[in-house]
Amino acid sequence: MLASSGPLPVGPRWCYEVKWDGMRLGVDITDGRVRLTSRTGRDMTRHFPELAGLAEVAPDVELDGEVVLLADGSPSFAALSERFHRVPTPEQVTARPVTLMAFDVLRLYGVSLLDRPLEERRATLERLELAGVPNVRLSPIYDNGSALFSATAERGLEGVVAKRRDSPYRPGRRSPDWVKVAHRLADDCLIGGWRPERAHPSRIGALLLGTRGDDGRLRFAGRVGSGVAGDATQRMLRELLAAVAADGSPFAEPLPRDDAAAARWCAPRLIAQISHVGWTDGGRLRHPVFAGLRGDTAPAPGPLPG
Repeated sequence: MLASSGPLPVGPRWCYEVKWDGMRLGVDITDGRVRLTSRTGRDMTRHFPELAGLAEVAPDVELDGEVVLLADGSPSFAALSERFHRVPTPEQVTARPVTLMAFDVLRLYGVSLLDRPLEERRATLERLELAGVPNVRLSPIYDNGSALFSATAERGLEGVVAKRRDSPYRPGRRSPDWVKVAHRLADDCLIGGWRPERAHPSRIGALLLGTRGDDGRLRFAGRVGSGVAGDATQRMLRELLAAVAADGSPFAEPLPRDDAAAARWCAPRLIAQISHVGWTDGGRLRHPVFAGLRGDTAPAPGPLPG
Protein backbone atom coordinates (compact mmCIF):
# COMPACT_ATOMS: atom_id res chain seq x y z
CA MET A 1 0.00 0.00 0.00
CA LEU A 2 1.37 3.39 -1.01
CA ALA A 3 0.77 6.81 0.47
CA SER A 4 -0.65 9.76 -1.44
CA SER A 5 0.94 13.21 -1.23
CA GLY A 6 -1.05 16.00 0.36
CA PRO A 7 -1.44 18.40 3.26
CA LEU A 8 -1.19 16.95 6.74
CA PRO A 9 -4.63 15.64 7.83
CA VAL A 10 -5.61 16.18 11.45
CA GLY A 11 -8.21 14.74 13.78
CA PRO A 12 -8.80 11.69 15.98
CA ARG A 13 -9.28 9.37 13.00
CA TRP A 14 -5.57 9.72 12.12
CA CYS A 15 -2.31 8.47 13.58
CA TYR A 16 1.17 9.49 12.49
CA GLU A 17 4.56 7.92 11.81
CA VAL A 18 7.96 9.22 10.80
CA LYS A 19 8.62 9.06 7.07
CA TRP A 20 11.97 7.28 7.15
CA ASP A 21 14.62 8.07 4.58
CA GLY A 22 15.13 4.45 3.59
CA MET A 23 13.98 1.63 1.33
CA ARG A 24 10.56 -0.03 1.54
CA LEU A 25 10.96 -3.72 2.29
CA GLY A 26 8.47 -6.57 2.34
CA VAL A 27 9.17 -9.41 4.77
CA ASP A 28 7.70 -12.86 4.08
CA ILE A 29 8.40 -15.60 6.61
CA THR A 30 7.17 -19.03 5.58
CA ASP A 31 8.15 -22.19 7.46
CA GLY A 32 10.71 -20.11 9.32
CA ARG A 33 12.50 -18.94 6.17
CA VAL A 34 12.87 -15.20 5.53
CA ARG A 35 12.45 -13.57 2.12
CA LEU A 36 12.96 -9.83 1.74
CA THR A 37 11.67 -8.03 -1.33
CA SER A 38 11.82 -4.47 -2.65
CA ARG A 39 8.72 -2.56 -3.68
CA THR A 40 9.31 -3.76 -7.26
CA GLY A 41 9.46 -7.40 -6.16
CA ARG A 42 13.24 -7.77 -6.35
CA ASP A 43 14.65 -10.34 -3.92
CA MET A 44 16.86 -8.42 -1.48
CA THR A 45 17.39 -11.16 1.11
CA ARG A 46 21.14 -11.53 0.52
CA HIS A 47 21.60 -7.75 0.64
CA PHE A 48 20.47 -7.55 4.27
CA PRO A 49 21.85 -10.63 6.07
CA GLU A 50 21.67 -8.88 9.47
CA LEU A 51 17.86 -9.25 9.31
CA ALA A 52 18.01 -13.05 9.39
CA GLY A 53 16.74 -12.97 12.99
CA LEU A 54 13.27 -12.17 11.63
CA ALA A 55 12.85 -15.94 11.24
CA GLU A 56 12.25 -16.08 15.01
CA VAL A 57 9.22 -13.75 14.89
CA ALA A 58 6.74 -16.42 13.79
CA PRO A 59 6.79 -19.43 11.45
CA ASP A 60 4.26 -17.76 9.13
CA VAL A 61 3.97 -13.98 8.93
CA GLU A 62 4.17 -11.15 6.41
CA LEU A 63 5.38 -7.70 7.45
CA ASP A 64 5.74 -4.32 5.79
CA GLY A 65 8.44 -1.87 6.78
CA GLU A 66 11.32 0.32 5.76
CA VAL A 67 14.98 -0.54 6.06
CA VAL A 68 17.23 2.33 7.08
CA LEU A 69 20.92 2.79 7.66
CA LEU A 70 21.57 5.11 10.56
CA ALA A 71 24.52 7.50 10.41
CA ASP A 72 25.04 9.69 13.48
CA GLY A 73 21.55 8.75 14.65
CA SER A 74 19.76 9.76 11.44
CA PRO A 75 18.84 7.68 8.38
CA SER A 76 21.31 8.01 5.49
CA PHE A 77 19.83 7.07 2.13
CA ALA A 78 23.18 7.64 0.41
CA ALA A 79 24.86 5.08 2.65
CA LEU A 80 21.97 2.65 2.26
CA SER A 81 22.01 2.92 -1.54
CA GLU A 82 25.28 0.98 -1.66
CA ARG A 83 23.33 -2.08 -0.53
CA PHE A 84 20.96 -1.88 -3.51
CA HIS A 85 23.56 -2.87 -6.05
CA ARG A 86 25.82 -5.33 -4.29
CA VAL A 87 25.73 -7.96 -1.57
CA PRO A 88 27.75 -6.68 1.40
CA THR A 89 30.72 -8.48 2.91
CA PRO A 90 30.47 -9.62 6.54
CA GLU A 91 32.85 -6.81 7.46
CA GLN A 92 30.59 -4.21 5.84
CA VAL A 93 27.55 -5.58 7.64
CA THR A 94 29.34 -5.41 10.98
CA ALA A 95 30.59 -1.88 10.34
CA ARG A 96 27.29 -0.45 9.09
CA PRO A 97 24.28 -2.64 9.93
CA VAL A 98 20.83 -1.64 8.76
CA THR A 99 17.67 -1.40 10.85
CA LEU A 100 14.22 -2.52 9.75
CA MET A 101 11.48 -0.16 10.94
CA ALA A 102 8.42 -2.43 10.86
CA PHE A 103 5.05 -0.67 10.60
CA ASP A 104 2.45 -3.21 9.42
CA VAL A 105 1.53 -6.90 9.44
CA LEU A 106 -0.40 -8.36 6.50
CA ARG A 107 -0.63 -12.06 7.36
CA LEU A 108 -0.20 -14.15 10.46
CA TYR A 109 -0.36 -17.95 10.71
CA GLY A 110 -1.94 -18.20 7.27
CA VAL A 111 -4.69 -15.68 8.04
CA SER A 112 -4.85 -12.55 5.86
CA LEU A 113 -5.14 -9.30 7.79
CA LEU A 114 -5.54 -7.04 4.76
CA ASP A 115 -9.18 -6.19 5.46
CA ARG A 116 -8.66 -5.57 9.17
CA PRO A 117 -8.45 -1.90 10.25
CA LEU A 118 -5.01 -0.43 10.83
CA GLU A 119 -5.56 -0.18 14.59
CA GLU A 120 -6.19 -3.93 14.78
CA ARG A 121 -3.19 -4.74 12.57
CA ARG A 122 -1.02 -2.48 14.69
CA ALA A 123 -2.09 -4.23 17.90
CA THR A 124 -1.22 -7.57 16.29
CA LEU A 125 2.16 -6.23 15.21
CA GLU A 126 2.94 -5.04 18.75
CA ARG A 127 2.15 -8.50 20.16
CA LEU A 128 4.89 -10.02 17.98
CA GLU A 129 7.53 -8.55 20.32
CA LEU A 130 9.85 -7.38 17.57
CA ALA A 131 12.02 -5.59 20.12
CA GLY A 132 13.81 -8.86 20.79
CA VAL A 133 14.91 -9.28 17.16
CA PRO A 134 18.36 -7.88 16.30
CA ASN A 135 18.32 -4.87 13.94
CA VAL A 136 14.50 -4.66 13.97
CA ARG A 137 12.40 -1.93 15.56
CA LEU A 138 8.72 -1.14 15.70
CA SER A 139 8.16 2.17 13.92
CA PRO A 140 6.60 4.42 16.60
CA ILE A 141 3.15 5.96 16.12
CA TYR A 142 2.02 9.34 17.43
CA ASP A 143 -1.30 11.09 18.00
CA ASN A 144 -0.17 14.67 17.34
CA GLY A 145 0.72 15.04 13.67
CA SER A 146 1.59 18.73 13.81
CA ALA A 147 4.04 18.21 16.66
CA LEU A 148 5.63 15.26 14.87
CA PHE A 149 5.92 17.24 11.65
CA SER A 150 7.77 20.01 13.50
CA ALA A 151 9.99 17.52 15.31
CA THR A 152 10.99 15.74 12.10
CA ALA A 153 11.86 19.08 10.52
CA GLU A 154 14.12 19.92 13.45
CA ARG A 155 15.83 16.53 13.25
CA GLY A 156 16.35 16.77 9.51
CA LEU A 157 14.15 13.73 8.87
CA GLU A 158 12.21 13.26 5.64
CA GLY A 159 8.72 13.98 6.95
CA VAL A 160 5.55 12.35 8.25
CA VAL A 161 3.05 9.72 7.08
CA ALA A 162 -0.51 10.12 8.34
CA LYS A 163 -2.69 6.98 8.39
CA ARG A 164 -6.39 6.54 9.02
CA ARG A 165 -6.86 4.30 12.02
CA ASP A 166 -9.67 2.37 10.30
CA SER A 167 -7.89 1.88 6.95
CA PRO A 168 -7.56 -1.59 5.40
CA TYR A 169 -4.36 -2.53 3.58
CA ARG A 170 -4.49 -2.50 -0.23
CA PRO A 171 -1.24 -3.96 -1.67
CA GLY A 172 0.31 -1.94 -4.48
CA ARG A 173 -2.36 0.77 -4.42
CA ARG A 174 -1.82 4.45 -3.67
CA SER A 175 -4.49 5.29 -1.15
CA PRO A 176 -5.85 8.55 0.32
CA ASP A 177 -6.04 6.68 3.63
CA TRP A 178 -2.27 7.12 3.90
CA VAL A 179 -0.91 10.63 3.31
CA LYS A 180 2.79 11.48 3.13
CA VAL A 181 3.99 15.00 3.93
CA ALA A 182 7.68 15.58 3.27
CA HIS A 183 9.93 18.44 4.20
CA ARG A 184 11.30 19.71 0.90
CA LEU A 185 13.76 22.50 0.40
CA ALA A 186 15.14 23.99 -2.83
CA ASP A 187 18.62 25.32 -3.50
CA ASP A 188 20.71 26.24 -6.53
CA CYS A 189 23.89 24.23 -7.04
CA LEU A 190 26.64 24.34 -9.63
CA ILE A 191 27.30 21.26 -11.74
CA GLY A 192 30.97 20.31 -11.57
CA GLY A 193 30.76 16.97 -13.34
CA TRP A 194 28.68 13.91 -13.98
CA ARG A 195 28.82 10.13 -13.79
CA PRO A 196 27.59 7.87 -16.60
CA GLU A 197 25.11 5.06 -16.06
CA ARG A 198 26.85 1.73 -15.61
CA ALA A 199 24.71 -0.13 -18.12
CA HIS A 200 24.55 2.75 -20.64
CA PRO A 201 27.75 4.86 -20.45
CA SER A 202 26.41 7.39 -22.94
CA ARG A 203 23.63 8.33 -20.51
CA ILE A 204 24.01 10.56 -17.47
CA GLY A 205 23.50 8.63 -14.27
CA ALA A 206 24.18 11.37 -11.74
CA LEU A 207 25.27 15.00 -11.58
CA LEU A 208 28.08 16.06 -9.25
CA LEU A 209 27.01 19.19 -7.42
CA GLY A 210 28.83 21.97 -5.64
CA THR A 211 28.35 25.30 -3.89
CA ARG A 212 30.71 28.25 -3.65
CA GLY A 213 32.36 28.80 -0.30
CA ASP A 214 33.09 32.22 1.12
CA ASP A 215 36.53 31.94 -0.47
CA GLY A 216 35.00 31.37 -3.92
CA ARG A 217 36.14 27.76 -4.08
CA LEU A 218 33.71 25.03 -5.14
CA ARG A 219 32.71 22.71 -2.32
CA PHE A 220 31.26 19.30 -3.09
CA ALA A 221 27.57 19.08 -2.14
CA GLY A 222 26.84 15.51 -3.23
CA ARG A 223 25.49 13.81 -6.32
CA VAL A 224 21.96 13.62 -7.68
CA GLY A 225 20.50 10.95 -9.95
CA SER A 226 16.80 11.39 -9.27
CA GLY A 227 15.15 13.54 -11.91
CA VAL A 228 17.71 13.14 -14.70
CA ALA A 229 16.46 9.95 -16.38
CA GLY A 230 13.93 11.44 -18.82
CA ASP A 231 14.95 11.44 -22.49
CA ALA A 232 14.39 15.18 -22.92
CA THR A 233 16.40 15.94 -19.79
CA GLN A 234 19.18 13.63 -20.95
CA ARG A 235 19.43 15.32 -24.33
CA MET A 236 19.51 18.78 -22.78
CA LEU A 237 22.12 17.90 -20.19
CA ARG A 238 24.41 16.04 -22.61
CA GLU A 239 24.46 19.00 -24.99
CA LEU A 240 25.07 21.63 -22.32
CA LEU A 241 27.60 19.59 -20.35
CA ALA A 242 29.59 18.87 -23.52
CA ALA A 243 29.89 22.61 -24.09
CA VAL A 244 31.55 23.14 -20.70
CA ALA A 245 33.60 19.93 -20.52
CA ALA A 246 36.87 20.18 -18.59
CA ASP A 247 39.95 17.99 -18.21
CA GLY A 248 40.01 18.00 -14.43
CA SER A 249 37.86 18.35 -11.35
CA PRO A 250 36.70 21.88 -10.50
CA PHE A 251 36.14 20.97 -6.86
CA ALA A 252 38.38 22.41 -4.17
CA GLU A 253 39.14 19.01 -2.64
CA PRO A 254 39.27 15.44 -3.97
CA LEU A 255 35.87 13.78 -4.05
CA PRO A 256 35.15 10.54 -2.16
CA ARG A 257 36.05 7.51 -4.26
CA ASP A 258 32.43 6.35 -4.62
CA ASP A 259 31.40 9.76 -5.97
CA ALA A 260 34.37 10.29 -8.27
CA ALA A 261 34.29 6.85 -9.92
CA ALA A 262 34.18 7.23 -13.74
CA ALA A 263 33.42 10.95 -13.34
CA ARG A 264 33.44 13.34 -16.32
CA TRP A 265 34.32 16.90 -15.33
CA CYS A 266 33.01 20.24 -16.45
CA ALA A 267 33.49 23.91 -15.68
CA PRO A 268 30.93 24.92 -13.02
CA ARG A 269 28.88 27.22 -15.23
CA LEU A 270 25.52 25.42 -15.22
CA ILE A 271 23.17 26.07 -12.32
CA ALA A 272 20.85 23.26 -11.23
CA GLN A 273 17.80 23.73 -9.08
CA ILE A 274 17.78 20.94 -6.52
CA SER A 275 14.90 19.83 -4.32
CA HIS A 276 16.04 18.16 -1.09
CA VAL A 277 15.18 17.54 2.56
CA GLY A 278 18.15 19.29 4.17
CA TRP A 279 21.90 19.24 4.58
CA THR A 280 24.18 16.90 6.51
CA ASP A 281 26.71 18.24 8.99
CA GLY A 282 29.31 17.60 6.28
CA GLY A 283 27.60 19.95 3.84
CA ARG A 284 25.98 17.29 1.65
CA LEU A 285 22.45 17.39 0.27
CA ARG A 286 20.01 14.90 1.75
CA HIS A 287 17.70 13.08 -0.65
CA PRO A 288 18.30 15.48 -3.58
CA VAL A 289 16.14 15.57 -6.70
CA PHE A 290 17.10 17.42 -9.89
CA ALA A 291 14.31 19.90 -10.63
CA GLY A 292 15.82 21.55 -13.71
CA LEU A 293 18.46 23.99 -14.89
CA ARG A 294 18.16 27.61 -13.88
CA GLY A 295 17.82 29.85 -16.90
CA ASP A 296 16.90 32.98 -14.98
CA THR A 297 20.27 33.54 -13.31
CA ALA A 298 23.66 34.47 -14.68
CA PRO A 299 26.49 31.92 -14.73
CA ALA A 300 28.37 31.71 -11.46
CA PRO A 301 31.00 34.43 -11.24
CA GLY A 302 34.65 34.05 -10.41
CA PRO A 303 37.54 31.94 -11.68
CA LEU A 304 37.54 28.17 -11.50
CA PRO A 305 38.74 26.97 -8.11
CA GLY A 306 42.23 25.66 -8.04
